[in-house]
Amino acid sequence: MLYSLYEAGYYTASPLRFAALAARSFWSSPLNPAAETDLGRRLYATSDLFANLTRRYGKPDWRIDSVPINGQPVRVRTQEVWSSPWCKLTHFARDTADLRRAGKTELEPAVLIAAPLSGHYATLLRGTVEAFLQDHEVFITEWTNARDVPMVDGRFDFHDYIDHIREMLRVLGPRPHVVAVCQPGPPVLAAVSLMAEDREESRPASMTYMGSPIDARLSPTVTNKLAEERPFAWFESNMIYNVPPPYLGAGRRVYPGFVQLASFMSMNLEKHQEAHRKYLAHLMEGDGDSADKHLEFYDEYLSVLDLTEEFYLQTVDVVFQRYLLPKGELVHRGRKVKPERITDVGLLTVEGENDDISGIGQTQAAHRLCLGLPVELKEDYIQPHVGHYGVFNGKRFREEIYPRVRDFIRRTEHGLPRPKLATRGGEVVAMPQRGAKG
Repeated sequence: MLYSLYEAGYYTASPLRFAALAARSFWSSPLNPAAETDLGRRLYATSDLFANLTRRYGKPDWRIDSVPINGQPVRVRTQEVWSSPWCKLTHFARDTADLRRAGKTELEPAVLIAAPLSGHYATLLRGTVEAFLQDHEVFITEWTNARDVPMVDGRFDFHDYIDHIREMLRVLGPRPHVVAVCQPGPPVLAAVSLMAEDREESRPASMTYMGSPIDARLSPTVTNKLAEERPFAWFESNMIYNVPPPYLGAGRRVYPGFVQLASFMSMNLEKHQEAHRKYLAHLMEGDGDSADKHLEFYDEYLSVLDLTEEFYLQTVDVVFQRYLLPKGELVHRGRKVKPERITDVGLLTVEGENDDISGIGQTQAAHRLCLGLPVELKEDYIQPHVGHYGVFNGKRFREEIYPRVRDFIRRTEHGLPRPKLATRGGEVVAMPQRGAKG
């Protein structure tokens, strides 16, 4: 019912939105002599803000046409190399002639970036992709909005996610590299564990986990506490709704993107309100650059997709309530998942000092689970002064985090020696893991 009410609200507001768009055009027209007056700027800013707050945000474009490599522009085009009803594997193919001009003459490592299936589109990782394109053949998971998948295509759950990661690594093999950003950490680690146990040729050469809830019991955040304090039935009763017509997935039970977006924004409501107040002020002052930065961020942030009921609820249950992977109790398709069977896959964990989504220690837990890995294949890094988003995007990611990930991939790719790590009892000495339970 809520989904239908949400849709009705959108269409009910359409006449007002069209009126706001007309007013915005009128008060921004160079033919309007009052456009640059104080009143004109105020009316333009107000109508623009209303139009943006009431419009629908679709899947953003990648907007990656080229990347600078060694001071040379290298053209990039996206191509789909594998797909299912639930996901497509996108390759960012760099122009070979441009690469030669940039001094890149050798085949570079293939990297699968596992994008989160947690509300936002994969384009949220635009900055991540741009960084990796400097030194790698980059592939990324682009998950489908569940409301656009017809019922005849069946279900998609936590275990299907694991199977999808395995299949996509096979497409990239042999020995590609995988980078899991946030939510995919547990299912990616499960997929690598199964591939390692089966000695698959396409098992990764390295795996990097960035701000991932491998063990959500450690340093619990507001998000973790909410998932723990609410009974499972509460999520089933309050977060799941039917997709209404005319969407292709009409009738499918989903966790709507707009519900998740409301949850995101409620965590920092005052911050978002202040951002919009500043945007309004920038428009009134004629500060177009600042206003454009605001729009660029919120065009991405407000673009969300629906998750299937089964995937969302299983993730809550498996990752945030029963902690099956770190407890050694996760079973996939009748097989117990055993991270300790990973023996030849490099492991890098990256966390942000101020991460309020995945607290310090949650990602590092992967080191404790991968007991079969020698210390030479393990590395951990905590980036000072960044929150969750800064772990995979922004200036500190580009200048401090990405170079470490790049160098780690190179070492595991070529078997190069790595810097000495402080160890204790054969384990990497990491930051203290606070608040573990169970």
